[in-house]
Amino acid sequence: MQITKYINSDLNDLRLDIAATKIFKEYSRTQIKNWILNGCLLVNGDVSKPKDLVQENDELELNPIVKDKISWEPQNINFKIVFECEDYLIINKPINLVMHPGAGCHDKTLANGLLYKYPELSKLPRCGIVHRLDKDTSGILVVAKTDKFRNHFINEMQARNIKKKYFAVVSGTNLGSLKINDSIGRDKKNRTKMCVREDGKEALTIVNVKETIGNYSILHLTIMTGRTHQIRVHLSSKKLPIIGDKTYNPSGQISKGSSLELIKVIRAFPRQALHAEYISFKCHKSGEDLSYKVSIPDDMKSLIQNMKNCL
Repeated sequence: MQITKYINSDLNDLRLDIAATKIFKEYSRTQIKNWILNGCLLVNGDVSKPKDLVQENDELELNPIVKDKISWEPQNINFKIVFECEDYLIINKPINLVMHPGAGCHDKTLANGLLYKYPELSKLPRCGIVHRLDKDTSGILVVAKTDKFRNHFINEMQARNIKKKYFAVVSGTNLGSLKINDSIGRDKKNRTKMCVREDGKEALTIVNVKETIGNYSILHLTIMTGRTHQIRVHLSSKKLPIIGDKTYNPSGQISKGSSLELIKVIRAFPRQALHAEYISFKCHKSGEDLSYKVSIPDDMKSLIQNMKNCL
């Protein structure tokens, strides 16, 4: 069961646990606080702390824990398991796959597929999903298999100890590295979008140019925070929109000097050219650093090669 509510002006700058108790009046503050700590109550898709302050238009997504009950139907969904142990899974998420059922997508999600392959995950909040990728972003994901690992991973996220690296193809060029530390909040005019806002949540993205193709760039990105749509919003705000991003690059921005052939290649790419390629975290048992990497998918490899062929 997923419940989505929004913060109104009367609750601006209140603690999350206090504001959520006022919104979800049928639950006690103690229950709300436990759900926040367990990652079952997200703010703009992010894990937060009870004491964090909320802002007007923030989205609260509540997924109450229901013990020993499968709330979503198991379905045979295609996704690749990169690594598995008794505590967690490492998944290479394909494109066109939503994380879990919700508004606008009732089934055929990663959560449905996890329940099909691992029925025991029904006992974990969100079927063990501890972080997320957008529907059309491919790449690496961690899924918890035990409460102990899940709590550890969430704590590490809150402490910003999880390292994530991404790969993107964008319109535009930038010399050298770039640090983007603009705060991000929900767009007041369009609740489905995020935007750079002075009163938003702190967000930090490190951008490094791997290669340029004419007036386009291949980027390596490291995110130090995990805000909703963070990379897409930050790059778009710096006039480096991701190719194929229909939300933050709706006009399919074409760089100057692009040939007709290159324009066709750019506009034909059907999704945002963004891939989560690397993640690292500490083992909850030994304390050692663990890291996993997945190569970029074939569609992005073809995009890059086709772009080079047009020069």
